[in-house]
Amino acid sequence: LEPYICDSWFPVLSWLPHYNLRWLQMDLVAGLTVGLTTVPQALAYAEVAGLPVQYGLYSAFMGCFIYCVFGTSKDVTLGPTAIMSLLCASYMGSDPVYAVLLSFLCGSIQAAMAILRLGFLLDFISYPVIKGFTCAAAITIGFGQVKNIFGLKNIPQQFVLQVYYTFHRIPEARLGDVVLGLSCLALLVSLTWMKTDLVSPSPEHPTYVKVAHGLVWGCATIRNVLVVIMASCVAFSFEISNHHYFTLTGQTAKGLPPFKPPAFSETKANGTIIYFKEIVLVSNFFLIAISKAFGSQNGYRIDTNQELFAIGLTNIMGSFVSAYPVTGSFGRTAVNSQTGVCTPAGGVVTGVIVLLSLAFLMPVFYYIPKASLAAVIICAVAPMADWRAPLQLWRVRKLDLLPFMVTFLVSFWEVQYGIVGGVLVSGAMLLYHMARPHIEVHDHGVLVMDLDSGLNFPATEHLNQVIYSQALHVSPPRCVVLNCHHISSVDCTVVHELKDLLKQFRLRNVSLVFSGLKNSVLEVLLAGDLPGLKYTDSIETALQILSGNTHFD
Repeated sequence: LEPYICDSWFPVLSWLPHYNLRWLQMDLVAGLTVGLTTVPQALAYAEVAGLPVQYGLYSAFMGCFIYCVFGTSKDVTLGPTAIMSLLCASYMGSDPVYAVLLSFLCGSIQAAMAILRLGFLLDFISYPVIKGFTCAAAITIGFGQVKNIFGLKNIPQQFVLQVYYTFHRIPEARLGDVVLGLSCLALLVSLTWMKTDLVSPSPEHPTYVKVAHGLVWGCATIRNVLVVIMASCVAFSFEISNHHYFTLTGQTAKGLPPFKPPAFSETKANGTIIYFKEIVLVSNFFLIAISKAFGSQNGYRIDTNQELFAIGLTNIMGSFVSAYPVTGSFGRTAVNSQTGVCTPAGGVVTGVIVLLSLAFLMPVFYYIPKASLAAVIICAVAPMADWRAPLQLWRVRKLDLLPFMVTFLVSFWEVQYGIVGGVLVSGAMLLYHMARPHIEVHDHGVLVMDLDSGLNFPATEHLNQVIYSQALHVSPPRCVVLNCHHISSVDCTVVHELKDLLKQFRLRNVSLVFSGLKNSVLEVLLAGDLPGLKYTDSIETALQILSGNTHFD
Protein backbone atom coordinates (compact mmCIF):
# COMPACT_ATOMS: atom_id res chain seq x y z
CA LEU A 1 0.00 0.00 0.00
CA GLU A 2 2.79 2.49 0.91
CA PRO A 3 4.63 2.30 -2.46
CA TYR A 4 1.29 2.75 -4.25
CA ILE A 5 0.51 5.88 -2.26
CA CYS A 6 3.96 7.29 -2.97
CA ASP A 7 3.68 6.64 -6.71
CA SER A 8 0.15 8.06 -6.78
CA TRP A 9 0.68 11.35 -4.93
CA PHE A 10 4.42 11.73 -5.63
CA PRO A 11 5.09 10.63 -9.23
CA VAL A 12 8.65 11.93 -8.88
CA LEU A 13 9.46 8.71 -6.99
CA SER A 14 8.74 6.65 -10.10
CA TRP A 15 11.57 8.24 -12.15
CA LEU A 16 14.01 9.91 -9.76
CA PRO A 17 15.72 6.64 -8.62
CA HIS A 18 16.53 5.88 -12.28
CA TYR A 19 17.83 9.35 -13.16
CA ASN A 20 21.09 9.33 -15.14
CA LEU A 21 23.57 11.64 -16.84
CA ARG A 22 21.97 11.26 -20.28
CA TRP A 23 18.61 12.39 -18.92
CA LEU A 24 20.31 15.32 -17.20
CA GLN A 25 21.85 16.50 -20.48
CA MET A 26 18.55 16.31 -22.36
CA ASP A 27 16.61 17.98 -19.53
CA LEU A 28 19.14 20.85 -19.38
CA VAL A 29 18.79 21.53 -23.12
CA ALA A 30 14.99 21.30 -23.02
CA GLY A 31 14.70 23.40 -19.85
CA LEU A 32 16.95 26.10 -21.26
CA THR A 33 15.01 26.21 -24.54
CA VAL A 34 11.63 26.37 -22.81
CA GLY A 35 12.96 29.00 -20.40
CA LEU A 36 13.98 31.26 -23.26
CA THR A 37 10.46 30.80 -24.65
CA THR A 38 8.73 31.32 -21.33
CA VAL A 39 10.24 34.70 -20.37
CA PRO A 40 8.96 36.75 -23.35
CA GLN A 41 5.62 34.92 -23.36
CA ALA A 42 5.12 35.52 -19.63
CA LEU A 43 5.73 39.23 -20.12
CA ALA A 44 3.29 39.29 -23.02
CA TYR A 45 0.54 37.31 -21.27
CA ALA A 46 0.62 39.68 -18.30
CA GLU A 47 -0.43 42.35 -20.81
CA VAL A 48 -3.40 40.16 -21.83
CA ALA A 49 -4.38 39.82 -18.18
CA GLY A 50 -4.16 43.60 -17.77
CA LEU A 51 -1.38 43.37 -15.18
CA PRO A 52 2.13 44.85 -14.97
CA VAL A 53 4.52 42.65 -16.94
CA GLN A 54 6.43 41.43 -13.88
CA TYR A 55 3.32 39.48 -12.79
CA GLY A 56 3.77 37.24 -15.81
CA LEU A 57 7.20 36.22 -14.51
CA TYR A 58 5.87 35.91 -10.94
CA SER A 59 3.44 33.32 -12.34
CA ALA A 60 5.96 31.44 -14.47
CA PHE A 61 8.31 29.72 -12.02
CA MET A 62 6.31 28.10 -9.19
CA GLY A 63 4.66 25.54 -11.46
CA CYS A 64 8.06 24.46 -12.82
CA PHE A 65 9.18 23.26 -9.39
CA ILE A 66 5.88 21.85 -8.12
CA TYR A 67 5.06 19.95 -11.31
CA CYS A 68 8.46 18.27 -11.15
CA VAL A 69 7.33 16.53 -7.94
CA PHE A 70 3.60 16.07 -8.48
CA GLY A 71 3.16 16.00 -12.28
CA THR A 72 2.54 12.84 -14.28
CA SER A 73 3.84 13.92 -17.71
CA LYS A 74 7.44 14.57 -18.66
CA ASP A 75 6.44 17.17 -21.28
CA VAL A 76 3.89 19.45 -19.63
CA THR A 77 5.01 22.90 -18.50
CA LEU A 78 2.86 25.06 -16.23
CA GLY A 79 2.72 28.83 -16.39
CA PRO A 80 0.71 31.79 -17.69
CA THR A 81 -1.14 31.18 -20.94
CA ALA A 82 -3.12 33.34 -23.32
CA ILE A 83 -6.52 31.81 -22.60
CA MET A 84 -6.05 31.76 -18.84
CA SER A 85 -4.91 35.39 -18.94
CA LEU A 86 -7.99 36.33 -20.93
CA LEU A 87 -10.29 34.53 -18.47
CA CYS A 88 -8.60 36.22 -15.53
CA ALA A 89 -8.75 39.65 -17.16
CA SER A 90 -12.53 39.40 -17.39
CA TYR A 91 -12.70 39.29 -13.61
CA MET A 92 -9.61 40.97 -12.14
CA GLY A 93 -10.14 44.43 -13.54
CA SER A 94 -6.34 44.96 -13.77
CA ASP A 95 -6.12 44.70 -9.97
CA PRO A 96 -3.12 42.60 -8.81
CA VAL A 97 -4.77 41.96 -5.43
CA TYR A 98 -7.71 40.27 -7.15
CA ALA A 99 -5.32 38.37 -9.42
CA VAL A 100 -3.34 36.88 -6.54
CA LEU A 101 -6.45 36.01 -4.53
CA LEU A 102 -8.00 34.46 -7.62
CA SER A 103 -4.97 32.17 -7.89
CA PHE A 104 -5.43 31.06 -4.28
CA LEU A 105 -9.16 30.39 -4.71
CA CYS A 106 -8.72 28.63 -8.05
CA GLY A 107 -5.97 26.41 -6.65
CA SER A 108 -8.01 25.56 -3.56
CA ILE A 109 -10.94 24.39 -5.66
CA GLN A 110 -8.71 22.39 -8.02
CA ALA A 111 -6.87 20.71 -5.13
CA ALA A 112 -10.17 19.91 -3.39
CA MET A 113 -11.52 18.38 -6.60
CA ALA A 114 -8.39 16.22 -6.85
CA ILE A 115 -8.57 15.04 -3.24
CA LEU A 116 -12.27 14.21 -3.63
CA ARG A 117 -11.49 12.40 -6.94
CA LEU A 118 -13.79 14.71 -8.92
CA GLY A 119 -11.61 14.84 -12.01
CA PHE A 120 -14.31 12.96 -13.92
CA LEU A 121 -16.37 16.18 -13.98
CA LEU A 122 -13.98 17.51 -16.62
CA ASP A 123 -15.22 14.77 -18.96
CA PHE A 124 -18.50 16.67 -19.34
CA ILE A 125 -16.76 19.39 -21.33
CA SER A 126 -17.32 18.22 -24.90
CA TYR A 127 -14.97 18.61 -27.85
CA PRO A 128 -17.26 21.10 -29.70
CA VAL A 129 -17.34 23.34 -26.60
CA ILE A 130 -13.55 23.21 -26.25
CA LYS A 131 -13.02 24.03 -29.91
CA GLY A 132 -15.62 26.80 -29.96
CA PHE A 133 -14.08 28.40 -26.89
CA THR A 134 -10.46 28.19 -28.05
CA CYS A 135 -11.28 29.54 -31.52
CA ALA A 136 -13.19 32.51 -30.08
CA ALA A 137 -10.51 33.11 -27.44
CA ALA A 138 -7.78 33.09 -30.09
CA ILE A 139 -9.63 35.74 -32.12
CA THR A 140 -10.40 37.82 -29.02
CA ILE A 141 -6.83 37.69 -27.72
CA GLY A 142 -5.25 38.23 -31.13
CA PHE A 143 -7.40 41.22 -32.05
CA GLY A 144 -6.93 42.61 -28.55
CA GLN A 145 -3.25 43.08 -29.40
CA VAL A 146 -3.89 45.04 -32.58
CA LYS A 147 -4.12 48.21 -30.48
CA ASN A 148 -0.54 47.62 -29.27
CA ILE A 149 0.65 47.02 -32.83
CA PHE A 150 -0.83 50.43 -33.73
CA GLY A 151 0.27 52.09 -30.50
CA LEU A 152 -3.32 53.01 -29.53
CA LYS A 153 -4.34 53.66 -25.94
CA ASN A 154 -7.58 53.69 -23.94
CA ILE A 155 -9.31 51.05 -26.09
CA PRO A 156 -12.25 49.32 -24.29
CA GLN A 157 -11.88 45.66 -23.28
CA GLN A 158 -15.30 44.49 -24.51
CA PHE A 159 -14.73 42.80 -27.88
CA VAL A 160 -17.38 44.58 -29.98
CA LEU A 161 -16.37 48.00 -28.65
CA GLN A 162 -12.73 47.05 -29.07
CA VAL A 163 -13.25 46.31 -32.76
CA TYR A 164 -15.14 49.55 -33.30
CA TYR A 165 -12.72 51.87 -31.50
CA THR A 166 -9.62 50.18 -32.93
CA PHE A 167 -10.72 50.81 -36.52
CA HIS A 168 -12.19 54.21 -35.64
CA ARG A 169 -8.87 55.41 -34.20
CA ILE A 170 -6.49 53.96 -36.79
CA PRO A 171 -5.57 57.52 -37.92
CA GLU A 172 -4.05 57.99 -34.44
CA ALA A 173 -1.65 55.05 -34.92
CA ARG A 174 2.03 55.63 -34.13
CA LEU A 175 4.17 54.96 -37.17
CA GLY A 176 7.07 53.58 -35.14
CA ASP A 177 4.89 51.01 -33.37
CA VAL A 178 3.22 49.97 -36.63
CA VAL A 179 6.52 49.45 -38.47
CA LEU A 180 8.15 47.62 -35.55
CA GLY A 181 5.07 45.49 -34.79
CA LEU A 182 4.57 44.38 -38.39
CA SER A 183 8.28 43.67 -38.74
CA CYS A 184 8.21 41.48 -35.62
CA LEU A 185 5.13 39.67 -36.95
CA ALA A 186 6.79 39.03 -40.30
CA LEU A 187 9.96 37.74 -38.64
CA LEU A 188 8.06 35.45 -36.26
CA VAL A 189 5.93 34.01 -39.07
CA SER A 190 9.03 33.45 -41.22
CA LEU A 191 10.85 31.64 -38.41
CA THR A 192 7.74 29.54 -37.70
CA TRP A 193 7.46 28.46 -41.34
CA MET A 194 11.19 27.84 -41.45
CA LYS A 195 10.97 25.49 -38.48
CA THR A 196 7.92 23.71 -39.93
CA ASP A 197 9.52 23.15 -43.34
CA LEU A 198 13.01 22.40 -42.05
CA VAL A 199 14.18 18.99 -43.29
CA SER A 200 16.41 17.02 -40.92
CA PRO A 201 19.83 16.16 -42.42
CA SER A 202 20.62 12.54 -43.07
CA PRO A 203 23.62 10.80 -41.46
CA GLU A 204 25.50 11.11 -44.79
CA HIS A 205 25.49 14.92 -44.68
CA PRO A 206 28.74 16.63 -43.62
CA THR A 207 29.13 17.93 -40.08
CA TYR A 208 28.81 21.60 -41.03
CA VAL A 209 25.36 20.89 -42.57
CA LYS A 210 24.21 19.26 -39.36
CA VAL A 211 25.57 22.17 -37.29
CA ALA A 212 23.86 24.69 -39.55
CA HIS A 213 20.60 22.75 -39.30
CA GLY A 214 20.86 22.73 -35.51
CA LEU A 215 21.52 26.48 -35.35
CA VAL A 216 18.58 27.30 -37.64
CA TRP A 217 16.28 24.98 -35.71
CA GLY A 218 17.44 26.47 -32.41
CA CYS A 219 16.90 30.04 -33.59
CA ALA A 220 13.43 29.15 -34.87
CA THR A 221 12.59 27.47 -31.56
CA ILE A 222 13.58 30.48 -29.43
CA ARG A 223 12.21 32.94 -31.98
CA ASN A 224 10.17 34.81 -29.37
CA VAL A 225 13.14 35.79 -27.25
CA LEU A 226 15.20 36.68 -30.35
CA VAL A 227 12.50 38.98 -31.68
CA VAL A 228 11.99 40.66 -28.30
CA ILE A 229 15.74 41.19 -27.87
CA MET A 230 16.11 42.66 -31.37
CA ALA A 231 13.11 44.94 -30.88
CA SER A 232 14.42 46.07 -27.50
CA CYS A 233 17.80 46.89 -28.99
CA VAL A 234 16.13 48.99 -31.69
CA ALA A 235 13.99 50.79 -29.13
CA PHE A 236 16.97 51.39 -26.83
CA SER A 237 19.05 52.86 -29.64
CA PHE A 238 16.31 55.38 -30.42
CA GLU A 239 15.65 56.18 -26.76
CA ILE A 240 19.25 57.08 -25.97
CA SER A 241 19.21 59.42 -28.99
CA ASN A 242 16.10 61.05 -27.50
CA HIS A 243 13.71 59.83 -30.22
CA HIS A 244 10.57 58.34 -28.67
CA TYR A 245 9.05 56.47 -31.57
CA PHE A 246 7.86 53.37 -29.68
CA THR A 247 5.47 52.58 -26.83
CA LEU A 248 7.63 50.85 -24.24
CA THR A 249 6.79 48.48 -21.41
CA GLY A 250 8.08 51.04 -18.95
CA GLN A 251 9.07 50.81 -15.32
CA THR A 252 8.80 47.37 -13.71
CA ALA A 253 9.30 46.18 -10.14
CA LYS A 254 12.82 44.92 -9.51
CA GLY A 255 13.86 41.65 -7.93
CA LEU A 256 12.05 38.55 -6.75
CA PRO A 257 8.52 38.81 -5.36
CA PRO A 258 8.19 38.62 -1.56
CA PHE A 259 6.91 35.32 -0.17
CA LYS A 260 3.72 36.20 1.70
CA PRO A 261 0.11 34.99 1.84
CA PRO A 262 -2.39 36.62 -0.54
CA ALA A 263 -4.26 39.67 0.71
CA PHE A 264 -7.79 38.81 1.83
CA SER A 265 -8.95 42.44 1.80
CA GLU A 266 -8.10 45.56 -0.14
CA THR A 267 -8.49 49.24 0.57
CA LYS A 268 -9.52 51.22 -2.51
CA ALA A 269 -8.33 54.75 -3.29
CA ASN A 270 -11.61 56.18 -1.97
CA GLY A 271 -11.15 54.37 1.35
CA THR A 272 -13.59 51.54 0.58
CA ILE A 273 -12.44 48.18 1.99
CA ILE A 274 -13.31 45.03 0.03
CA TYR A 275 -13.19 41.94 2.22
CA PHE A 276 -12.53 38.30 1.36
CA LYS A 277 -16.15 37.14 1.56
CA GLU A 278 -17.29 39.78 -0.95
CA ILE A 279 -14.55 38.86 -3.42
CA VAL A 280 -15.44 35.15 -3.09
CA LEU A 281 -19.09 35.80 -3.95
CA VAL A 282 -18.14 37.56 -7.16
CA SER A 283 -15.35 35.19 -8.19
CA ASN A 284 -16.93 31.77 -7.66
CA PHE A 285 -18.73 31.86 -10.99
CA PHE A 286 -15.54 32.69 -12.88
CA LEU A 287 -13.63 29.96 -11.06
CA ILE A 288 -15.90 27.39 -12.72
CA ALA A 289 -14.72 28.52 -16.14
CA ILE A 290 -11.08 28.85 -15.11
CA SER A 291 -10.82 25.48 -13.34
CA LYS A 292 -12.23 23.71 -16.40
CA ALA A 293 -10.41 25.68 -19.08
CA PHE A 294 -7.09 24.00 -18.36
CA GLY A 295 -8.46 20.64 -19.51
CA SER A 296 -8.77 21.99 -23.03
CA GLN A 297 -5.05 22.74 -23.04
CA ASN A 298 -3.93 19.36 -21.70
CA GLY A 299 -3.60 16.83 -24.52
CA TYR A 300 -2.42 13.95 -22.32
CA ARG A 301 -4.30 10.82 -21.31
CA ILE A 302 -3.00 10.79 -17.78
CA ASP A 303 -4.27 10.80 -14.20
CA THR A 304 -6.72 13.69 -14.26
CA ASN A 305 -6.99 13.89 -10.48
CA GLN A 306 -3.22 14.01 -10.06
CA GLU A 307 -2.96 16.74 -12.70
CA LEU A 308 -5.69 18.68 -10.88
CA PHE A 309 -3.75 18.34 -7.65
CA ALA A 310 -0.49 19.51 -9.26
CA ILE A 311 -2.14 22.53 -10.88
CA GLY A 312 -4.15 23.30 -7.75
CA LEU A 313 -1.06 23.20 -5.53
CA THR A 314 0.79 25.37 -8.07
CA ASN A 315 -1.92 28.03 -7.95
CA ILE A 316 -2.10 27.94 -4.15
CA MET A 317 1.66 28.28 -3.70
CA GLY A 318 1.81 30.75 -6.59
CA SER A 319 -0.50 33.10 -4.71
CA PHE A 320 2.26 33.39 -2.06
CA VAL A 321 4.62 34.85 -4.69
CA SER A 322 2.08 37.23 -6.30
CA ALA A 323 1.14 34.92 -9.20
CA TYR A 324 -2.17 34.88 -11.03
CA PRO A 325 -3.79 31.55 -12.07
CA VAL A 326 -1.76 29.34 -14.41
CA THR A 327 -2.28 26.15 -16.37
CA GLY A 328 -0.52 23.93 -18.89
CA SER A 329 0.77 25.56 -22.07
CA PHE A 330 0.35 23.79 -25.41
CA GLY A 331 3.07 25.81 -27.12
CA ARG A 332 5.75 25.46 -24.44
CA THR A 333 4.83 21.80 -23.90
CA ALA A 334 5.39 21.19 -27.61
CA VAL A 335 8.80 22.89 -27.42
CA ASN A 336 9.64 20.81 -24.36
CA SER A 337 8.79 17.59 -26.16
CA GLN A 338 10.53 18.51 -29.42
CA THR A 339 13.79 19.31 -27.64
CA GLY A 340 13.85 15.81 -26.16
CA VAL A 341 13.01 16.35 -22.48
CA CYS A 342 13.29 13.09 -20.54
CA THR A 343 11.72 13.89 -17.15
CA PRO A 344 9.78 16.72 -15.44
CA ALA A 345 13.16 17.88 -14.09
CA GLY A 346 13.50 19.97 -17.24
CA GLY A 347 10.96 22.31 -15.65
CA VAL A 348 13.39 23.04 -12.82
CA VAL A 349 15.84 24.52 -15.35
CA THR A 350 13.04 26.63 -16.81
CA GLY A 351 12.08 27.87 -13.35
CA VAL A 352 15.67 28.85 -12.57
CA ILE A 353 15.89 30.88 -15.80
CA VAL A 354 12.71 32.77 -14.87
CA LEU A 355 14.07 33.48 -11.38
CA LEU A 356 17.37 34.74 -12.83
CA SER A 357 15.41 37.03 -15.17
CA LEU A 358 13.50 38.45 -12.20
CA ALA A 359 16.67 38.92 -10.19
CA PHE A 360 18.87 40.58 -12.81
CA LEU A 361 16.98 41.56 -15.97
CA MET A 362 13.99 43.58 -14.76
CA PRO A 363 15.60 46.99 -15.53
CA VAL A 364 16.23 45.82 -19.10
CA PHE A 365 12.54 45.03 -19.60
CA TYR A 366 11.84 48.79 -19.48
CA TYR A 367 12.91 49.03 -23.13
CA ILE A 368 10.78 46.17 -24.50
CA PRO A 369 8.33 47.66 -27.04
CA LYS A 370 4.73 46.67 -26.47
CA ALA A 371 4.38 46.11 -30.22
CA SER A 372 6.93 43.27 -30.06
CA LEU A 373 5.07 41.61 -27.18
CA ALA A 374 1.83 41.99 -29.14
CA ALA A 375 3.46 40.20 -32.10
CA VAL A 376 4.53 37.36 -29.80
CA ILE A 377 0.96 36.96 -28.49
CA ILE A 378 -0.66 37.05 -31.95
CA CYS A 379 1.69 34.37 -33.27
CA ALA A 380 1.17 32.27 -30.13
CA VAL A 381 -2.64 32.25 -30.33
CA ALA A 382 -3.02 32.03 -34.11
CA PRO A 383 -2.73 28.19 -34.21
CA MET A 384 -5.58 27.92 -31.68
CA ALA A 385 -8.03 29.30 -34.25
CA ASP A 386 -8.57 25.89 -35.86
CA TRP A 387 -10.82 26.57 -38.84
CA ARG A 388 -10.87 22.86 -39.70
CA ALA A 389 -12.86 22.08 -36.54
CA PRO A 390 -16.30 23.13 -37.92
CA LEU A 391 -15.69 21.11 -41.09
CA GLN A 392 -14.77 18.06 -39.02
CA LEU A 393 -17.88 18.46 -36.87
CA TRP A 394 -20.01 18.80 -40.01
CA ARG A 395 -18.64 15.56 -41.44
CA VAL A 396 -18.89 13.55 -38.23
CA ARG A 397 -22.13 14.81 -36.65
CA LYS A 398 -23.81 17.97 -37.85
CA LEU A 399 -25.70 18.48 -34.61
CA ASP A 400 -22.39 19.04 -32.77
CA LEU A 401 -22.12 22.35 -34.59
CA LEU A 402 -24.83 23.70 -32.28
CA PRO A 403 -22.78 23.75 -29.04
CA PHE A 404 -19.73 24.82 -31.06
CA MET A 405 -21.51 27.85 -32.51
CA VAL A 406 -23.17 28.79 -29.21
CA THR A 407 -19.80 28.69 -27.43
CA PHE A 408 -18.02 30.48 -30.26
CA LEU A 409 -20.51 33.33 -30.66
CA VAL A 410 -21.33 33.93 -26.98
CA SER A 411 -17.61 33.98 -26.13
CA PHE A 412 -17.30 37.25 -28.06
CA TRP A 413 -19.67 38.76 -25.52
CA GLU A 414 -18.02 37.20 -22.43
CA VAL A 415 -15.70 34.20 -22.74
CA GLN A 416 -16.90 32.60 -19.50
CA TYR A 417 -20.53 32.85 -20.64
CA GLY A 418 -19.53 31.13 -23.86
CA ILE A 419 -18.21 28.13 -21.91
CA VAL A 420 -21.33 27.95 -19.75
CA GLY A 421 -23.62 28.31 -22.77
CA GLY A 422 -21.83 25.56 -24.67
CA VAL A 423 -21.90 23.21 -21.68
CA LEU A 424 -25.63 23.83 -21.20
CA VAL A 425 -26.37 23.11 -24.86
CA SER A 426 -24.22 19.97 -24.81
CA GLY A 427 -25.92 18.85 -21.61
CA ALA A 428 -29.37 19.46 -23.11
CA MET A 429 -28.44 17.40 -26.16
CA LEU A 430 -27.17 14.59 -23.94
CA LEU A 431 -30.30 14.66 -21.79
CA TYR A 432 -32.53 14.70 -24.87
CA HIS A 433 -30.78 11.61 -26.19
CA MET A 434 -31.33 9.91 -22.83
CA ALA A 435 -34.98 10.98 -22.69
CA ARG A 436 -35.75 10.07 -26.30
CA PRO A 437 -33.82 6.89 -27.14
CA HIS A 438 -34.35 5.44 -30.58
CA ILE A 439 -36.78 2.49 -30.47
CA GLU A 440 -36.82 0.04 -33.37
CA VAL A 441 -40.15 -1.77 -33.82
CA HIS A 442 -40.38 -5.09 -35.70
CA ASP A 443 -43.56 -7.02 -36.41
CA HIS A 444 -43.22 -10.79 -35.93
CA GLY A 445 -46.90 -11.44 -35.35
CA VAL A 446 -46.21 -9.73 -32.02
CA LEU A 447 -44.32 -6.46 -31.74
CA VAL A 448 -40.60 -6.62 -30.88
CA MET A 449 -39.26 -3.31 -29.57
CA ASP A 450 -35.50 -2.74 -29.32
CA LEU A 451 -34.05 0.20 -27.37
CA ASP A 452 -30.72 1.38 -28.78
CA SER A 453 -29.57 2.58 -25.35
CA GLY A 454 -30.32 2.13 -21.66
CA LEU A 455 -33.61 2.82 -19.92
CA ASN A 456 -33.43 5.80 -17.57
CA PHE A 457 -36.32 7.53 -15.86
CA PRO A 458 -36.53 10.40 -18.44
CA ALA A 459 -36.97 7.78 -21.19
CA THR A 460 -39.88 5.89 -19.60
CA GLU A 461 -42.49 8.39 -20.76
CA HIS A 462 -41.26 8.11 -24.34
CA LEU A 463 -41.29 4.29 -24.13
CA ASN A 464 -44.82 4.35 -22.75
CA GLN A 465 -46.02 6.58 -25.61
CA VAL A 466 -44.55 4.24 -28.23
CA ILE A 467 -46.03 1.13 -26.59
CA TYR A 468 -49.45 2.72 -26.10
CA SER A 469 -49.64 4.05 -29.66
CA GLN A 470 -48.53 0.83 -31.37
CA ALA A 471 -49.73 -1.93 -29.02
CA LEU A 472 -52.45 -0.83 -26.59
CA HIS A 473 -54.36 1.86 -28.51
CA VAL A 474 -54.95 -0.36 -31.52
CA SER A 475 -57.69 -2.87 -32.17
CA PRO A 476 -57.11 -5.57 -31.21
CA PRO A 477 -54.33 -4.83 -28.66
CA ARG A 478 -51.05 -6.58 -29.38
CA CYS A 479 -48.43 -8.40 -27.34
CA VAL A 480 -44.99 -6.81 -27.04
CA VAL A 481 -41.50 -8.25 -26.54
CA LEU A 482 -39.14 -5.64 -25.13
CA ASN A 483 -35.49 -6.33 -25.93
CA CYS A 484 -33.59 -5.30 -22.78
CA HIS A 485 -30.12 -6.24 -24.00
CA HIS A 486 -28.84 -2.63 -23.69
CA ILE A 487 -30.43 -1.95 -20.29
CA SER A 488 -27.78 -2.13 -17.57
CA SER A 489 -29.67 -0.48 -14.68
CA VAL A 490 -33.11 0.81 -13.71
CA ASP A 491 -34.32 3.05 -10.90
CA CYS A 492 -37.49 3.45 -8.82
CA THR A 493 -39.16 5.70 -11.40
CA VAL A 494 -38.65 3.11 -14.14
CA VAL A 495 -39.98 0.30 -11.92
CA HIS A 496 -43.07 2.37 -11.01
CA GLU A 497 -43.82 3.19 -14.66
CA LEU A 498 -43.34 -0.45 -15.74
CA LYS A 499 -45.72 -1.57 -12.98
CA ASP A 500 -48.47 0.71 -14.35
CA LEU A 501 -47.71 -0.44 -17.89
CA LEU A 502 -48.04 -4.13 -16.94
CA LYS A 503 -51.41 -3.42 -15.36
CA GLN A 504 -52.63 -1.91 -18.64
CA PHE A 505 -51.47 -5.01 -20.54
CA ARG A 506 -53.35 -7.28 -18.10
CA LEU A 507 -56.52 -5.20 -18.48
CA ARG A 508 -56.36 -5.71 -22.25
CA ASN A 509 -55.49 -9.41 -21.89
CA VAL A 510 -52.19 -9.15 -23.77
CA SER A 511 -48.61 -9.71 -22.64
CA LEU A 512 -45.49 -7.60 -22.21
CA VAL A 513 -42.41 -9.84 -22.16
CA PHE A 514 -38.92 -8.69 -21.16
CA SER A 515 -36.11 -10.36 -23.09
CA GLY A 516 -32.39 -10.48 -22.35
CA LEU A 517 -32.55 -8.97 -18.85
CA LYS A 518 -29.23 -8.74 -17.02
CA ASN A 519 -29.22 -10.36 -13.59
CA SER A 520 -28.75 -7.03 -11.79
CA VAL A 521 -31.75 -5.52 -13.60
CA LEU A 522 -33.87 -8.62 -13.05
CA GLU A 523 -33.21 -8.50 -9.30
CA VAL A 524 -34.45 -4.90 -9.16
CA LEU A 525 -37.60 -5.72 -11.14
CA LEU A 526 -38.35 -8.71 -8.91
CA ALA A 527 -37.82 -6.54 -5.82
CA GLY A 528 -40.31 -4.05 -7.29
CA ASP A 529 -43.05 -6.69 -7.18
CA LEU A 530 -44.23 -6.13 -10.76
CA PRO A 531 -47.62 -7.79 -11.43
CA GLY A 532 -47.43 -10.58 -14.01
CA LEU A 533 -43.74 -10.06 -14.77
CA LYS A 534 -42.68 -12.25 -17.71
CA TYR A 535 -39.11 -12.54 -18.89
CA THR A 536 -37.04 -14.79 -21.16
CA ASP A 537 -33.42 -15.20 -22.10
CA SER A 538 -33.93 -14.44 -25.81
CA ILE A 539 -36.37 -12.91 -28.26
CA GLU A 540 -36.82 -16.25 -30.03
CA THR A 541 -37.96 -17.88 -26.79
CA ALA A 542 -40.40 -15.03 -26.16
CA LEU A 543 -41.89 -15.38 -29.65
CA GLN A 544 -42.34 -19.13 -29.19
CA ILE A 545 -44.10 -18.59 -25.86
CA LEU A 546 -46.45 -15.94 -27.23
CA SER A 547 -47.27 -18.15 -30.23
CA GLY A 548 -48.31 -20.91 -27.81
CA ASN A 549 -45.53 -23.35 -28.64
CA THR A 550 -44.05 -23.28 -25.13
CA HIS A 551 -44.74 -21.84 -21.67
CA PHE A 552 -43.10 -19.51 -19.16
CA ASP A 553 -41.07 -21.16 -16.39
